[in-house]
Amino acid sequence: MTRILIVEDDEIVANIYRNKFVVEGFQARIALDGQAGLTQAHTFRPDAILLDLMLPRLSGLELMKRLRAEPAFTKLPVVVLSSTYLTQTIQDAWKAGATKCLSKANCTPNQVLEVVRKLVAIPGEAAPAPAAPAQPARAAAAPAAQPPPPAVPRAADAELQKLSRDFLSAVPATLAGLRGLLQALIKSANEAARIKQLDAMCQRVHGLTCKAGVAGLADIAQTADALEVLLKELQEKPQSVNASTLRTVAMAVDFLGFLSEHGTRAAASATQPPMVLVVDDDAVARLAVIHALDKAKLKSTSVEDPTIALKLLAEKRFDLVVLDVDMPGMSGFELCARLRSVPGHKHTPVIFVTTFNDFESRAHSMISGGNDFIAKPFLFMELALKSLVHVLRRRNQPAK
Repeated sequence: MTRILIVEDDEIVANIYRNKFVVEGFQARIALDGQAGLTQAHTFRPDAILLDLMLPRLSGLELMKRLRAEPAFTKLPVVVLSSTYLTQTIQDAWKAGATKCLSKANCTPNQVLEVVRKLVAIPGEAAPAPAAPAQPARAAAAPAAQPPPPAVPRAADAELQKLSRDFLSAVPATLAGLRGLLQALIKSANEAARIKQLDAMCQRVHGLTCKAGVAGLADIAQTADALEVLLKELQEKPQSVNASTLRTVAMAVDFLGFLSEHGTRAAASATQPPMVLVVDDDAVARLAVIHALDKAKLKSTSVEDPTIALKLLAEKRFDLVVLDVDMPGMSGFELCARLRSVPGHKHTPVIFVTTFNDFESRAHSMISGGNDFIAKPFLFMELALKSLVHVLRRRNQPAK
């Protein structure tokens, strides 16, 4: 029997994976921290490891490095579950010896199962039964085939359905806890207190990401994943905790509440991938915005001329527009006001990215039809999260 070791600190998620593998004929064990994972790797001798990178006592990266240093584990398949947005961490995982890296926000247990099967060379389905011998020509015609009875969901699939229901019912309490931590963060008097609050928020959001991903609630998992990365960055750079980043965190928490009530489909995204239009006459600023959008896995088209931007808006569909304010010939405020009359873009979200950060500029951005405002310089992950929220909110709302 093929053995798999699941190293995951969220016990509910770990049990979902274990039960899925057991139903499919694996022998599965769980380790709830990195040190336990290292110990069980030696005693259980798995044929593959499913590994979360964020673990207590010993990180997933350190666990891999220690295993790969031993000859017995150099070729052991290790499937890593990581954040979609932590590109450097994913690179570090490859260097540490990961066999496969999967997004914890976008990968269901069935997909993980198929990846592991391929890595350990286990066929996904049993061979079909041989066909029954042909009946003699004179035999009476067989009665018409009856439709098969409704399929009974396997225990693991039923468990996933229950997880989804339980998860959604628990989201309001989780978000209430996050809002309480956010208020404590706002009132924190020193850097050490801010780091403590951010760490507590990271842990709660990490749980949201894992459970929503396993339950197949892709939009919730994707948003929580991006929020977790921003919180980690703020934890590493507590001097970046300011009015702007706090507003973005609050916005994401509120949006998670919206999704739990209205966006409970497995994936609310449309058939076409989201597309963002970036308008800024400064080439360096455009590159900065594009880099932030890349972090959110959002494709973009960028132009420096507002007139060309209007032409593109008339010709193509865009899910979000990111505008500079101070541009020659036509300001961002003027462009925003004009794009609202372009067919299909009356309700397209618009984010202003500008060096102006005064109250008058913020008011003007709203009056001209803008949806949000972020001042330069900005954290890339802050703009990435803000952009993702606007795109997903638009796609989860009824068409207007």
